[in-house]
Amino acid sequence: MKSSRSNMPDLQGRLRGLVSGQEARDRATIIGLALTAGWLLLVAVFWLAGPEGAPPSGLARLMSAVGVILPVALIWMAVGLARAIADLRAEAQALRARVEAMRPTGGDAGLPPAPQSPGLARPMPRAAAPQRPDPRGETRQSALPPEAPESPAVTPEELILALNFPDGPDDLAAIDALRVALTDPEAARAIRAAQDVITLLADHGLYMDDLDPRPAAPAVWRRFAAGARGPEVADLAGIGDDDLVAAADALLKGDEVFRDAAHHFLRQYDRMLTRVADELNDDGVAALADTRSGRAFVLLAQATGVAR
Repeated sequence: MKSSRSNMPDLQGRLRGLVSGQEARDRATIIGLALTAGWLLLVAVFWLAGPEGAPPSGLARLMSAVGVILPVALIWMAVGLARAIADLRAEAQALRARVEAMRPTGGDAGLPPAPQSPGLARPMPRAAAPQRPDPRGETRQSALPPEAPESPAVTPEELILALNFPDGPDDLAAIDALRVALTDPEAARAIRAAQDVITLLADHGLYMDDLDPRPAAPAVWRRFAAGARGPEVADLAGIGDDDLVAAADALLKGDEVFRDAAHHFLRQYDRMLTRVADELNDDGVAALADTRSGRAFVLLAQATGVAR
């Protein structure tokens, strides 16, 4: 019964559209017949009441025939156009009635749930477990279901490849590592911050592949990750080209967008380094520092005075 009731407005709308369309077509036909009859009547009156004389020539007869037939043809072209317009209006009215029938009135009963976009889909909440009586007469809540596990954390090796970014479409290992790293929220923040800074630096002619910083000992990086600053980590300032450091310093002072992006990147890289330093051996620490992101960190840390 519910489905039949929900279909009634749609059916009624279609019937109204069909009836109104048929009435409009009939009116157009009647008007066309009336105009045709009136025109032919005028032609007959003119023909009968016209002056008598010599029989018309062939050209005159042709012109007379065209003069009679052409208005009739124009009338029925107009009739056909009017009928087509009536059909379009009937279809529009039926469609409008169908849309009105699909709108909920006073609730969403009878309508299917709206589909969710894959990117916005939310898992349905898990129903709470029922309570069961305790042998001592008390009620006790059953154990809560375990929370859904988070996305698997990226491995240090994958993180190093991701922070260096792919060399091109053929660098499949780096592309796969980057895809995995972006599923880790903390790693994704550091990667996106590094990408923004490296892009801005490249826009100003500073390319990380052109930097050749003096590598600091892994122990210095570990001290930095542990929170040491100042002379204890001065060896991190490995950029020997003063012009590059000056160019980065000028961007920090003169470009507010770059300054905000740089400080955000320095914070994210610092947090990421603190997170993975204990999981990396000395070779891993050195490899992390030599990535494009690591070189950008060294440049900006030296320009801001974090490592100096």
